[in-house]
Amino acid sequence: MKFTLSIFSFFVSVAVFAQPGKEVSAARMKSIYEEVKTPYKYGLVMVPDDEGHKMDCPTVFRESNTWYMTYLVYSGRGYETWLAKSKDLLNWEKLGRLMSFGDAGKWDDNQKAGYNALTSTRWGGDYKLGKFEGKYWMSYFGGKEKGYETEPLSIGMAYTDKKPWVAQEWTRLPEPVLTSADADVRWWENRNKLFKSTVIEDKQRLTGHRFVMYYNAVGDSLKNNKKTRWYERIGMAVSDDMLHWKRFGKDPVVHHPVGITGDGVIQKINGTWVMFYFGAFWQDRQGAFNRFAASDDLVNWTDWTGNNLIESSEVYDNLYAHKSFVLKYKGVVYHFYCAVNKKDQRGIAVATSKDLGKSKLEFISPDSK
Repeated sequence: MKFTLSIFSFFVSVAVFAQPGKEVSAARMKSIYEEVKTPYKYGLVMVPDDEGHKMDCPTVFRESNTWYMTYLVYSGRGYETWLAKSKDLLNWEKLGRLMSFGDAGKWDDNQKAGYNALTSTRWGGDYKLGKFEGKYWMSYFGGKEKGYETEPLSIGMAYTDKKPWVAQEWTRLPEPVLTSADADVRWWENRNKLFKSTVIEDKQRLTGHRFVMYYNAVGDSLKNNKKTRWYERIGMAVSDDMLHWKRFGKDPVVHHPVGITGDGVIQKINGTWVMFYFGAFWQDRQGAFNRFAASDDLVNWTDWTGNNLIESSEVYDNLYAHKSFVLKYKGVVYHFYCAVNKKDQRGIAVATSKDLGKSKLEFISPDSK
């Protein structure tokens, strides 16, 4: 069934869980959109050195006068977490691995997909990494099986008391902190795949806890417990010590009737919490695309029902354009995302709020269609 834009927008908006009276107004949502939109695609800024490898999931932070990006590399065996640096957010230098494959029979030997925790959420701020108990932290999804996102996948925590802007192995907790086998697992995350997580500090204790994790997972459909790969949603967990996490609420906080809703990344813009996320395979929409939701309390989220922030439009992203990291620096908004072409080559691209020119970087043997 095809929907008109207005009907589809309503259909999507009611899929985000928000209590009556806690929705963000349409006027405020429009203001956020105008603030964060990035109509100028600069292009690819990071591509794999090997044609068989894929890059994914950028996370950006700043230290002194240098920008750093953690990102994922899929090599055919699984995911590893890498680090790069830049002076201008456009030209990046690869530095090396932060979490590598192992052969010790551990739960995460072949999958280590990491995301920096406690990155500053202040829009237009310093984007520094925060510390807790003298350590820098990273959440990640891990798994023991080889291949592309082969289940089971669980969420773990890693840390370092050294400089996180230096390529070095991080220390990982010996066991995952969230799994699909936990006694309190929810209906929407019970299919053996927990994916990307973002950890922020809840300084106001809006949730009653110091730390909040947003993560996406695969689970049952809303009706008849239907099993399908393409139901993926974003939910919450909370912690006070970064070591022990418990689920918050019974339902996901952002989801849609079909397809994927995932990879939430948080900024606070003019007093409103904003979650940048990606959607994929929704009704009357094709491919994957980046959007946002907004909240006043970190729990109840209002979905943006207007235009996508990022969608496929170029040769390098003509299959998928998804998985956000969005920041503002010196008056320019930078929207980093995973660009996938029709050959399924994956790299990191950026779009901006001002025209900064065009990248000359291309995939090895790029798709020419």
